[in-house]
Amino acid sequence: MNDTPHLPPALATGIGSLPGTDAREAAKAATGSFEDFPHLPELPARGPGADMIGRTAGLLVELYARVEPSGWRIGDRPGRDTRRARAWLGEDLDALEEFTQGYEGLLKVQAVGPWTLAASLELRNGEAALSDPGASRDLAASLAEGLRLHLEEVRRRVPGARLVLQLDEPSLTAVLRGQVRTASGYRTHRAVDRLVVEATLRDVVGVHDDGPVVVHSCAPDVPFALLRRAGAAAVSFDFSLLTERDDEAIGEAVEAGTRLFAGVVPGTDGPLSDPAGSVMGVRTLWRRLGLRPGLLPEALTVTPACGLAGASPGYARSAYAHCVRAARSLADNPE
Repeated sequence: MNDTPHLPPALATGIGSLPGTDAREAAKAATGSFEDFPHLPELPARGPGADMIGRTAGLLVELYARVEPSGWRIGDRPGRDTRRARAWLGEDLDALEEFTQGYEGLLKVQAVGPWTLAASLELRNGEAALSDPGASRDLAASLAEGLRLHLEEVRRRVPGARLVLQLDEPSLTAVLRGQVRTASGYRTHRAVDRLVVEATLRDVVGVHDDGPVVVHSCAPDVPFALLRRAGAAAVSFDFSLLTERDDEAIGEAVEAGTRLFAGVVPGTDGPLSDPAGSVMGVRTLWRRLGLRPGLLPEALTVTPACGLAGASPGYARSAYAHCVRAARSLADNPE
């Protein structure tokens, strides 16, 4: 039941990553800023295993990965890198649990989706798992089981939460277009058939059958229609990368009940406009699509454009507060 009624209007949340290495500070920021929709923070500055690929590799069941000079590579047994990834995730969950005592409401957790994982994890020969359809299938199945166990663990720690699962798929468009480079860098892996991409995503999305799944990509040309068909209740994207070519797909998505997580607040340090100014582009898009203004706060969640790992701690806190105020301005004045 990956639908959107679970998501009330006028929401804001973070994408996932934050600067720094202190799990308690990050959990405090995510839960304190987003009282209605906190998320489990990620702190990639801690090093390999805290990065998004290593963190998700640590969730895999009966598949393991280790760090090589070229990146993360699938191995035979859990080693130091797997243990480190799992330990950091445990530390993050401990901190989240501390700051969500008695919490009842939405809570978002993030993991890398199957296709970005297949484009990023290497096989023993050094090529991406994407190069081998069987390896890609095994990886997606392992990820699905790992996510199921991860969601169970979060439910146990925060029993009042209604979980939202975010799958990070920044490489999805490159996978669909055959733009993922081989190990040599001279060629690219062939494009994966769209039906195969969609079916695999549907299988992984289906793991969270009692709550909404949002698919996030801060790359250009997000395949809105494919994600909707795969069962995503929401699509998260960098609003600044939209072009008028995306209008039709976005209009169809909204009319079909898909929630938009619009990344309107820059992910790196810089001046922030007033909150109403941050969502002015969203209102313009709405008018261009001829959508009912009153639908806007119901159909849109405000987020940063991407993760905030590259921002300063002060800017990250300001960006989160800005998202909340921008969402409120949409609710107060959707037109």
